[in-house]
Amino acid sequence: MKKKIAVITLIPRSGEYYRALVQELFGELVQVRAYSTGDRSVERIVPSDLYLVSTDAFRFSENAGRYVPADGQVVEIQLTYRKKVIQELKKIPEGTRALFVNVTRQMAREAITQLEQLGVTQIRFEPYGGDSLETDGLILDGIHLAVTPDESGLVPAGMEQIINIGHRPCDPITMIEAALRLELDELLEGKPFLNYMKSMAAKNYSFDQMLLRSRRLESRFDILLESLDEGMIGVNEKEEIIACNRKAADITGREPGQVLGKQGEAVFPYIPFGSCMKSRVPVPSSLIRIGSANINMAVVPVMFRGECLGAFAILQRFNELEKRQNELRSQLLKKGYCAKYRFEDVIGNSAPVRRTKAILRRMAVTESPVLLIGETGTGKELFAHAVHQASGRSRGPFVAINVAAMPENLLESELFGYEEGAFTGARKGGRPGLFEFAHKGTLFLDEVEGMSQAMQVKLLRVLQEQEIMRVGGNQIIHVDVRIVAATNESLEERVEEGSFRRDLYYRLNALPVLIPPLRERGDDIFLLMDHFKKRTGGEFFLSEEVRCLFLNYRWPGNIRELQNVVDYLSFTGSEVIGSEDLPPTFMGLGARKRTEAEEKEKKKTELCRGMEAYVPLDREMMEKIRREAGPEFWFVLEQLYQASAENRLIGRDGILKAARERHIPLSQRDIRRILGRMSELELASVKKGRGGSRITASGRQVWQMNQLEQKVDE
Repeated sequence: MKKKIAVITLIPRSGEYYRALVQELFGELVQVRAYSTGDRSVERIVPSDLYLVSTDAFRFSENAGRYVPADGQVVEIQLTYRKKVIQELKKIPEGTRALFVNVTRQMAREAITQLEQLGVTQIRFEPYGGDSLETDGLILDGIHLAVTPDESGLVPAGMEQIINIGHRPCDPITMIEAALRLELDELLEGKPFLNYMKSMAAKNYSFDQMLLRSRRLESRFDILLESLDEGMIGVNEKEEIIACNRKAADITGREPGQVLGKQGEAVFPYIPFGSCMKSRVPVPSSLIRIGSANINMAVVPVMFRGECLGAFAILQRFNELEKRQNELRSQLLKKGYCAKYRFEDVIGNSAPVRRTKAILRRMAVTESPVLLIGETGTGKELFAHAVHQASGRSRGPFVAINVAAMPENLLESELFGYEEGAFTGARKGGRPGLFEFAHKGTLFLDEVEGMSQAMQVKLLRVLQEQEIMRVGGNQIIHVDVRIVAATNESLEERVEEGSFRRDLYYRLNALPVLIPPLRERGDDIFLLMDHFKKRTGGEFFLSEEVRCLFLNYRWPGNIRELQNVVDYLSFTGSEVIGSEDLPPTFMGLGARKRTEAEEKEKKKTELCRGMEAYVPLDREMMEKIRREAGPEFWFVLEQLYQASAENRLIGRDGILKAARERHIPLSQRDIRRILGRMSELELASVKKGRGGSRITASGRQVWQMNQLEQKVDE
């Protein structure tokens, strides 16, 4: 029986193109239909075994739930270019200005970014789309060439030359993922798939995912390995060689057929597979010699559910450019790119500060990105310094930058560097960027929420591939950088608004930590005040009235505001500070804040009438739930609350049915995970199997408090 594939896109013409592409590659084994959200044909979609969805098909994720079942298999369509297109574009002379014309300017920018990543860097592209106007600032004078992915109708009139590169095809990994999801693994060995992969521009794939899949694909694993740019040699849990791609064979001089099945270190004694698997930590890049060539070698263990399944060696020829870059990085480290503070320098004995320091100490020893979340003035950069000092990279550089404080074009050159002649005013010889400065160390990105969409795409690639390309350059530069980011806004809200990429958010949000505001730190206020007094030479004391005021004040500017207040009080001439000595702005703002708090509490009291007896919940627990809980969490809690009100049990099937009626994208697995977390928080009593679950008294109170807070904020 044929497998059914539904292709869902925004633009009907694109959907038909992908449909034909998939049908040709998968042949008679599948039946492919195309649907569009643009012409509403998606309203007629039929249930399918697999849903191939373009990134622009649905404006909001919840819209997808109307057409794609919660338990449906979904593969996102990722696009690339054919090799012959890249080869033709590389023939265009250096410095040529050209329009890149797509449906929208944003789509044009993304396509240009991908071209640059594939080596087409000599053309000075200007993005142009159906939403472009000549008055938008785009200078058409002097541009005679337009490049377009089959959108010639959008090219502005008068263009002398148009190069139609055709629709961008699905990249090989999209097709491979589709075949694996449909259990059509045998197609991967067929000539159509091999020819398709060879015809596409080179792209790196995740080798650890490949190893996990190789336990099912076995001999088909080499198809994926050959698409990598590096030499790759893999061993299994017995240290037997299971993979050796052509690039590795060229570097080592050993043919794959001669080494497969043999012990890794017996064949390659210079690769420490055994020690890497025993320690379960990566072996950092080092320079070795194989024959007469200098080779960069790194070894990475592959972990799955706590078990080491094997290891991979990554081999690259060490060219002179990389050698010069490493020498430059060593010189820059000596010039002062280093962290200044440790956890011992963080002043405070309150429970929130002790807990934050303890959590960050444990996170520091990992290699995952850390996201520091906190209001302005809470000391996020100081904590970033401390994380670096407590990490295995403490001897490496620490580089900090406020990404919201720079224009986009300047930020790009600061982060990635530039080559000589990349733009007007570029320094002779070019300049390395902060990613190169931070090699083997930590890069702190402050106010990361202020980064533009285009820069978010570039940062995401660095996090995924650990490589950069300078502005105006055509050389890939490998960097080893740990990211610590900070934000004083809700990135979740930015993601929902569409101003912050969801994939980048989940990359940066690997280890999120909330830095407590000053108003929650109790007597730490006075410890910090004494510290600032010593720095300014202040000789004053606070009256009991002012001490009480300080403890109840909201400190919207946090530690930075406290420092300003201490500086002010140092020059009042008063030995004992009374309320009349405080800055006028402090008093006005404090009074207003207290009035707002009183009004809010009054409103809360009025709304509580008629509800269950209001007993304040543990504040930390409530804040923790609010931070964790998304719309799906509150939906499940609502279902449990309603079932309790009607004196009945409700199981996963009942919750799933209600979710589908409300077009909420929840699967059985999602509901099981959410119920498990509620059980851990003692919000629900969850029975095994499908016997049903009940909300606890704490759960009812959390639900009521959430509803109450929403009404108070209205």
